[in-house]
Amino acid sequence: MQPYMLSLAGVAKAYQSFQAVREVSFDVPRGSIFGILGPNGAGKTSTIRIITCITRADAGTVLFDGQPLNIRHTERIGYMPEERGLYKKMGVEEQLLYLGQLRGMSYKQAKAEIEIWFKKFDIDSWRKKPIEDLSKGMQQKVQFISTVLHKPDLLILDEPFSGLDPVNATLIQEEIELLKKNGTTILFSTHRMEQIEQFCEHIVLINKGCDVLKGEVKAIKQQYKELHFELSYASSAPVSADFLANLPVSQILVHENNTIRFQLANGEESNALLQYCIAAGLMISSFREILPTFNEIFIRAVQGGMNNE
Repeated sequence: MQPYMLSLAGVAKAYQSFQAVREVSFDVPRGSIFGILGPNGAGKTSTIRIITCITRADAGTVLFDGQPLNIRHTERIGYMPEERGLYKKMGVEEQLLYLGQLRGMSYKQAKAEIEIWFKKFDIDSWRKKPIEDLSKGMQQKVQFISTVLHKPDLLILDEPFSGLDPVNATLIQEEIELLKKNGTTILFSTHRMEQIEQFCEHIVLINKGCDVLKGEVKAIKQQYKELHFELSYASSAPVSADFLANLPVSQILVHENNTIRFQLANGEESNALLQYCIAAGLMISSFREILPTFNEIFIRAVQGGMNNE
């Protein structure tokens, strides 16, 4: 079995004189949740359109399950675009039956799956309602069902939680996690960096048509760490100006509410700091390294790319 459900190598795409994708390469491990990130206009949507066979790459290769991508593979792909595409006048059940059969399902198969999803999402009473009569959140749920109805091997979700209230967002989240657990490979695109940290194991960051950062989420956070730490202490502990001045750290970032945030220089050891604090009689209640958020990493990677132009 191929280790990657999807592999891109040197992919490029131009629209007349505009180079939307310059050279993008990444591998999506089978059965993973993989984040595709980038600022507006970076080339994410153009890359996704190539993966879904809406457009073709001008250069490079795309492999789906180890084979050159072709139109037949779209029956194994589910795509939920950011701009939703349901037919406003068509009833919910009628629409799902139609879309399921477009993806290669028989009428009987589509009907059976629809009943399962109607029960899961508690929308049986809406089956005859036209889409335009549904709330935005309800439309989102129908759009999600239409995307996963045919049990795709690769599921592409572009801002899947947009417009959802917390209850329905949790419902969709649980279904995404269950799909992943059952072996579905998920390509996840969002501007919400906290969702990347919550869901994704691997990511690629695209900027100005190029992949500027990619890899395992945990490894990337380690790569971008700045040796920031946080130490909290009991309120009764003595903390004098001399104590702070002699802390064996490169820089004190914040000192408030019985908490000291600081930065170590390369070569400095956190153990030396702890020994100094204990010797001074400081009662330490917690000590941890602060890794950068993905929002911070995103900004640094994008700005770094701009500075290198």
